Amino acid sequence: MRNQVPASNTHGSITFRRFVTLMALSLIIRVTIGVLLNYRDYFPPNFESEFLRGRQDYFFGSYQWAFYAHLVSGPVTLILGLVLISDQFRLKFRNWHRRLGRFQCLCILFVVSPTGLWMALHVDSGPVSAIGFATLAILTAFFVMMGWRAAVKRRFVSHRKWMLRCFLLLCSAVVLRLVAGFVSLIHYEREWIYLASAWVSWLVPLLVFEIWQWRRDSKHTS
Repeated sequence: MRNQVPASNTHGSITFRRFVTLMALSLIIRVTIGVLLNYRDYFPPNFESEFLRGRQDYFFGSYQWAFYAHLVSGPVTLILGLVLISDQFRLKFRNWHRRLGRFQCLCILFVVSPTGLWMALHVDSGPVSAIGFATLAILTAFFVMMGWRAAVKRRFVSHRKWMLRCFLLLCSAVVLRLVAGFVSLIHYEREWIYLASAWVSWLVPLLVFEIWQWRRDSKHTS
């Protein structure tokens, strides 16, 4: 006979998960708002701003179009992702979940990932960062394709897992800004930190998710 988990422990676990989820959502929204407020440095481009500094020589041309497309589509897919991963929204508005989900997939496949890949080829912190950001762009497209494929085949459990992976990669932009803000706060700006953040910003959240998912699946099959 299986051991039953006390109701108090189950309630406490649910409360803790809700608290962590609320904190994560608040953090994502706050950072996204911060990104939007920085738009004043990009329209028109201010080459004295932190992100555009040193990019004047190659900014105008193909990079400019990739940059602005990525700048607009990134926050849109991030906010949409928050809506789409909500169980409450999915259960109450199934049709809207499907419509917004299609838009999300198309936006990532044809705007976010291609422009992210193009921008990765022009990073000024070297090939290590370039490969990290390029891998991020490719995996984001791959995950959303697998999520879409699972939904078409009505494998909704698999669909949710793939889309959660995709959303975590989208959140790498949030992690990058948190790292940059923390480094600036403690006045410890080192080149290796920026090289590592190109990988850590998405690898660590993805690894944590995979471990959590593996443990959860193991409990269900035991």
